Formats: sequence, C-alpha cells, structure tokens
Amino acid sequence: MQSSHFIKAGILAVVLTVIAAVSWEIHLRRSGVDTSYDDDRALWAYTRAKVYEPKDRSTVFIGSSRIKFDLDIPSWEQLTGDHAVQLACVGSSPAPILRDLANDSNFKGRLIIDVTEHIFLTTSSFNDEGPSKRVEYFHKITPTQRASFQIDRVLESTFAFLDQDNYSFNAMLPLLHLPQRPGVFPDVIFPSEFDRTTLQRQSYMTPMFLADTSLQNKVKAIWAFFEKMNPEPPATGKKLDSVIQLIKTDVDKIQKRGGEVLFIRTPSSGQVWIDEQKFYPRAAYWEKLLAATGCRGIHYKDYPAITHFECPESSHLSPEQAIVFTKNLIKILKDEKGWTFNN
Repeated sequence: MQSSHFIKAGILAVVLTVIAAVSWEIHLRRSGVDTSYDDDRALWAYTRAKVYEPKDRSTVFIGSSRIKFDLDIPSWEQLTGDHAVQLACVGSSPAPILRDLANDSNFKGRLIIDVTEHIFLTTSSFNDEGPSKRVEYFHKITPTQRASFQIDRVLESTFAFLDQDNYSFNAMLPLLHLPQRPGVFPDVIFPSEFDRTTLQRQSYMTPMFLADTSLQNKVKAIWAFFEKMNPEPPATGKKLDSVIQLIKTDVDKIQKRGGEVLFIRTPSSGQVWIDEQKFYPRAAYWEKLLAATGCRGIHYKDYPAITHFECPESSHLSPEQAIVFTKNLIKILKDEKGWTFNN
C-alpha cells in the first residue's frame, strides 16, 4: 500500500515537472526566444578538437567576445570554402589558448588573434581563468563527458529553456535584485536578449535587442561599469614588454612549425572607442605588438570598408554588420595579406 502511494507521488511529480517545462518553453517561444547553445567548457572542447586540419582547410580564431560576434561563420565558410574554428572566450584573454596551441606540436594551421587591448595586453590573471579551465577540460575530457555533450547538444537545439546562461534558476536569481553584501562584487546582469550562441560558437544579438535602445543602453552602462571597476591599470613599460614577449614566444613556436599567425583589431565605437584610444593608444600597444612579434595585422581603422561601423552597444557588431565585416575581412586577407582559400 505504501509502495503504491510512493509510485503515485512519483508519477505526479513527473507530470507536474513536464507541465512546468512545457509551459515555460511555450512562454519563451511566444516571447520570441530562440534556442541557444551553452557556451561552456564542453562546447569549447568540442570545437577545440577541430584545429588539426591543414591550414588551407581551416582557420582558428581566438580572442575575446568581439570576434565571436563580428565573424559571421556561415559567410566565412561559404566564401572561402574554409572551416572557421571559433575558440574565443567572452570577457577573457586569448593568451592561455594561444599558449595551448603553441605547445601542441600537432597544430600547424592558420590562427587569427583578435586583440582587445585591455583584456589581452594586461598583466591581470583574472582574464585567464575561463580559458585556462577550458583548456584543462579539453585535455582531461572523459568518454562520459563526450557522450553527455552529444546528448546535450541535441536537446539544446530543440528547447529554448535549456539556455543555462539566461533561463536557468541560477541565471534568473540575480533578477530579484537582492541587496549587495559589503565586499562582494555586484552581479552584472546582461539583458537576456543581448546574445544567443550557435553550435559553431558564434554569438549574435537578437532582433529584440537590436530593436530596443533601452536594452542597448543597459549594455553600454555595463561597459562603463567595468571600466570604472577595473582595478588593473594599463600595462606599460617593462610590464607590457613582458606580456608581449610571452605572446611572441608562443607565436614563434607556431610559425616555426609552418603555422601562420595574424592579429586583428575588430571594431568598437562611441564611448568605448574613445576610452580605448585614451588608455591604450595604438602606437603604444597595437603597433608595438606587431613590431615585437613580426606578425601582420589588420586594424579596422585602416580599411574604409570596415571602419564605419557604429556598434549597437559600442563594442560588438550586429548580425547584419558581421556579414559585411566578414566579407570585407576575406577580401583584405586575399588582396593585401596574400591569403588564398579553396573558393
């Protein structure tokens, strides 16, 4: 008798859970929310495994969030016949990933490094934490974790409510706006409409975000907050030299194996660009990086076709802008940097 009671209670719990999940999914869909993949360690590791194609078959991209938004992968692959392997990490330095590729004797391909000066050319170790954990996960991944990812990606392609970054309980808890405790860094809450993520790790702004200037202004305010709260002054002098020397060491390893490395400075605009010019002047950072490493580079301010963008929230391109940017990036690589592609 007691066993029957537990069975009924269990069935009821399952039914209520299914009803709640279906109701939440219907609500999100009616609100215009689409599916998105969790940009976690598992997805990064799945993508990292693709870097071993010959350099005439694929190009690896590392950096921070800008190249994740600004590179339109479908356009790149259609126009070049070349696979785009997107390994950039949001809000993080590409240095740990560059080091991982440099120390991987099997990687001999093309690498484009997106430069966001205040994240990449800094002595702060905070920006290395996320990429370092992803690199460690990739090298220690188990068969069970691989299988779990394959199941997860099928489910994430179907259900919008599985977006852990925006619609999980932990993601939505900060929306309660609870009082901050002294000494605790305040929650930074991006609008859920700001970005979605594809299986290829491309980020893109939603139509809702692009149509709502109040949402765009919220993100602009977050960039201003980060600028204000950043405890690390810009790396200068010997500190900057040491950062660039580490980059050069890693770049040299890749090039000695026959790999090719190119730096790119993707667009920013508005107050973000004003602040970046003030604190990270081009001659002292960008030009010094290229001179020290001996690498070629593409700075968006040097090319009329990609210098005109006004980013919706001052730091990343819209999906439409990303297509234009990507098409012109390919043209610049072909016409001015001597790159050849299959198409």
